[in-house]
Amino acid sequence: MQVRGASADALAALTGELEERLQGGTDSARVGGDLFGVSQLLRGEPGLRRIATDASLEAGAKQDLVRQVLTGKVDQVALDLVASAVGRRWTASRDLADAVERLSEVAAVRTSGDDSSRLSDELFEVEQIVAQNPELRDALADANRSTDDKAALVRSLLEGKALPATVTLVQQSLAGTYRTVGAALHSYQKVAAEVAGKSAATVRVAHALSAADRQRLADVLSAQYGRAIHLNVVVDPSVVGGVRVEIGDDVIDGTVAGRLDDARRKLVS
Repeated sequence: MQVRGASADALAALTGELEERLQGGTDSARVGGDLFGVSQLLRGEPGLRRIATDASLEAGAKQDLVRQVLTGKVDQVALDLVASAVGRRWTASRDLADAVERLSEVAAVRTSGDDSSRLSDELFEVEQIVAQNPELRDALADANRSTDDKAALVRSLLEGKALPATVTLVQQSLAGTYRTVGAALHSYQKVAAEVAGKSAATVRVAHALSAADRQRLADVLSAQYGRAIHLNVVVDPSVVGGVRVEIGDDVIDGTVAGRLDDARRKLVS
């Protein structure tokens, strides 16, 4: 989920507003749930979304409309954030719903408190389980099953075993606003890392890393990128020695297979 231009500026400002409001003991879970509900409302009501993002209309008029629609139905903090959102400029109409959904993700992450690293790990583990289990993946993607039915399946698998924030975000991944459940879970890991002031790195190795090796690699990457790095380690038998690291658009391939591929490309160039 990416926004650009004026929408990116609006999202950055709104994220700052959300973080400030959550510092005062606000119920992050309630705010996150309400914001997610608003994002789905905006997606399902294109007329409301067009009015809310129409740059030719006065910001105050749009904010009054939103308050009329949502007052008494959502938490006051969520209402204030949505009102602030419709008073801003958006590059595309759909960006408003995307931004409100991203705010809901940040609020959900905030409910994990000091367990943000555990949250990232659990989201990564669920992503891997879904990827490696075709039956579960098909069940979560089945258009003939209701979202409530899929959410119940998620609860049966995760409740009591994972953080409430993990359960919430996995359930949100079922809404279909991302290309796949796996894509949603991957994006949530980045949000969790960003909220904690880190970057997420996917590390592929042939064999599991020891705790000491993980820490050394994290330290090296943190020094290289100038910020803390959270490692998601994938044991991949196709990796022939070495380590392959993916951070955002960067790929650091130190595997034997990677070096062989480089050599082949040089020979034919």
